Amino acid sequence: MLLLVGLGNPGPEYARHRHNVGFMALERLAEVHRFGPWRRRFQGEVAEGRLDDDKCLLLKPLTYMNESGRAVGEAMRFFKLAPEDIAVFYDEIDLAPGKVRVKRGGGAAGHNGIRSMIAHVGPDFVRVRIGVGHPGHKDRVIGHVLHDFSSADRAWLDPVLDAMADAAPLLAEGADDKFQTRVAFLTQPPESNPKKSKES
Repeated sequence: MLLLVGLGNPGPEYARHRHNVGFMALERLAEVHRFGPWRRRFQGEVAEGRLDDDKCLLLKPLTYMNESGRAVGEAMRFFKLAPEDIAVFYDEIDLAPGKVRVKRGGGAAGHNGIRSMIAHVGPDFVRVRIGVGHPGHKDRVIGHVLHDFSSADRAWLDPVLDAMADAAPLLAEGADDKFQTRVAFLTQPPESNPKKSKES
């Protein structure tokens, strides 16, 4: 079984924040793949379903971002999962808005949710890093991530959420590179017509 985790903060006041894009990713995935209803469990909200032939559990920790690992660790122990069976969706300021990168293992890179994950489950889980852009100065980072997506962000946010949901079965198979490539393909801007450009 694969445990898919979305990082964020609970409550309507946080729902549209950049820091909550992990929650948004799981909610879209659950909708597209018709997972069961969300219910309270493991200090979070969970939904069960399948990605093709793979049984999956979605988990949105309700412990607030900085304690995300507590909820994930509880679910991991209950199902006797290894860190390699866990994939975490979260915001990444060091990626351009709308870019998605996948990697296994590594450090926290200043992300408190990932720091908590490492403390409770170890470092060897899959990270699905969703670019939200950098505000330009480190003093503005907290305000940037704890703020709603802008109207301009909507142009890329919904397509990225749809693309990750579409590609999720590849992630369940362990085909991280194919997942990343599929998301990039689905979200690439339409190519301009070279012939038309030449004529103009």
